[in-house]
Amino acid sequence: MTDRGVLSTHDRKIPAVRRTIRTVQTLLLGGLLLIGLGPVLWLAKAAITPTQDTLRAPLALWPNGFDFANLVTAWTRVEIDKYFLNTVLLAFGAWAVQLLVAMTAGFALSVLRPRYRKFVTGVVLATLFVPSVVLLVPLYLTITDLSLINSFWAVWLPAGANAFNVLLVQRFLDGLPREVFEAATVDGAGPLRLFVSVVLPMSRPILGVVSVFAVIASWKDFLWPMLVLPDPAVQPLSVRLPALQRFVELDVFLAALAISTLIPVALFLVFQRLFLNGSALSGAVKG
Repeated sequence: MTDRGVLSTHDRKIPAVRRTIRTVQTLLLGGLLLIGLGPVLWLAKAAITPTQDTLRAPLALWPNGFDFANLVTAWTRVEIDKYFLNTVLLAFGAWAVQLLVAMTAGFALSVLRPRYRKFVTGVVLATLFVPSVVLLVPLYLTITDLSLINSFWAVWLPAGANAFNVLLVQRFLDGLPREVFEAATVDGAGPLRLFVSVVLPMSRPILGVVSVFAVIASWKDFLWPMLVLPDPAVQPLSVRLPALQRFVELDVFLAALAISTLIPVALFLVFQRLFLNGSALSGAVKG
């Protein structure tokens, strides 16, 4: 027996039903495109539109022409280049720390499988139920005691304590064939060689997924960088742009916002296949 949906195969052959299904699918697809791409496309348009045109006709397509000087002004006079570099450095460090912690912890729990594996997995899982706001004050006091205020390490080190990435990598590695690990161990490979030569090459899909999650989370983080990086010279775009809003023109501010979205959009375009086909997450949800 085949699974039956809302409409049977016979119903789908009726011309009126087929037209209705196509109409509904088209409307749903158009709505999703409007909701998902609409704000991004509007921001890209507003970035090269004069302020008066944006205020008078926000949905019109450049009634008085383009103004590419907005991008140049945002990059130079507003010093978006400096804050953009700070954001890239913060995202790169957070990505490296999260990847290191997630891969090594997932490797230890899934491949090496110590006796206390279930206990550690339960503790890591339990941390997901603790609200991040509860940890804000003790974490800030710890960073203060370590004299890491206005240091990128104040953002990088806490980023490594990401239980979701650890569990994601662990479940992915659980779905890999253990015969490969056992064969490598029989051939004399130690834990380090097993991790570098066998596990990492087989973990490219999950490495891409964790990388995207880490970079985007760091790119949009606002509260924690604002607390531990009070010096404007080291602040990222997510913290500095709201503070600059009152001092710059609307068109320049929108151009700065458009520049700040380049990296997340580029990451999605590069790694979109990992999300659309779900191959990288298949091991994470197996069993």
